[in-house]
Amino acid sequence: MQVDYLIIGQGICGTMLSWYLHREGKTVLVMDDKKENSASRVAAGLINPVTGRRYSYSWRIEEIMPFAEQSYRELETAFDTKLIYARSIIDFFPSPDTRLAFADRMSENDTYLSSFPDQNHFNQYFNFDFGCGEIRPAYSVHLPLLLDLWRKKLQDMNALREEIFYSDKLVIHKDHVAYDGIVAEKLIFCEGVSGNSNPWFTLLPFAVSKGEAVIIEAPELTNEHIFKRGSLMVPLPEPGYFWIGSNYLWEFEDEHPTEKFRNQVTMLLNKWLKKPYKIVDHKASVRPGTLERRPFVGLHPVYDVIGICNGMGTKGTSLAPFFAYEFAQHLIHGFPITPEADVKRFTRILSK
Repeated sequence: MQVDYLIIGQGICGTMLSWYLHREGKTVLVMDDKKENSASRVAAGLINPVTGRRYSYSWRIEEIMPFAEQSYRELETAFDTKLIYARSIIDFFPSPDTRLAFADRMSENDTYLSSFPDQNHFNQYFNFDFGCGEIRPAYSVHLPLLLDLWRKKLQDMNALREEIFYSDKLVIHKDHVAYDGIVAEKLIFCEGVSGNSNPWFTLLPFAVSKGEAVIIEAPELTNEHIFKRGSLMVPLPEPGYFWIGSNYLWEFEDEHPTEKFRNQVTMLLNKWLKKPYKIVDHKASVRPGTLERRPFVGLHPVYDVIGICNGMGTKGTSLAPFFAYEFAQHLIHGFPITPEADVKRFTRILSK
């Protein structure tokens, strides 16, 4: 079998990259063993324009967020299915200091921050003492549905192999790669947390972290907004259901859900919610982040027939469309990759 691009992994990076390459008329083959607890499938699919306790604007959000929204709208049209939901974030301040920090940041630049006009609007749903602010626009994307829709399309095109990739089977030639009967012009690794042990990219400064989330059923709770009080509460497409998370564990024994996190969320909800709820699911996954919080995108500086699109961390829903498109344009037309994301910034390390 001969294709233009062999892509390893069908998380959000592999999905968006193969989508853009296919749209450009290139042949792709995606190899993925569909782990139900992959980071893309466990994530809330949130696009948030601000980050951190100081409400700093996310990196390049002015161009990345509208590009991501447009990309998901195009996918909605292609699949005739609702995928992206516009919802502002209601941030309940845990302390007077946090409220002041929000007000200070808003006075500097109120592009995404505003005081919610009716501070008593949420009294029927939540307990809170120090008011709330609003972050907008923000979005949630139904990532599991998107991944499944594109997976079905790949299957229909005979462009998917549901199997594990074994690096020792790969043969790298000067102008192509060969793998188990497949010949491809280039191979691109979009393998998520497995990239940390990829023999060609293992020297990159990955920073993997474990995250957990619970799914609750709360039919009396409004789903007009995303809510935040330490943890995030994100409405799911099915009415009455919400995703709540996530934590950051830099040291962990395994990738399974923990009783400790479930208990922490239960304590939070019992204090915060005024409406009844029931925990119906508990998930965990390991994220492929990076030490410098910038993705790894581009071709290997030594083996230019293999490349990587990975390291999006908690911002994958917003970053993946932008950098997958940029990478596709680089592969096809030779357009440059953003220097802060280009994996060639690690040429010295990867040349060892």
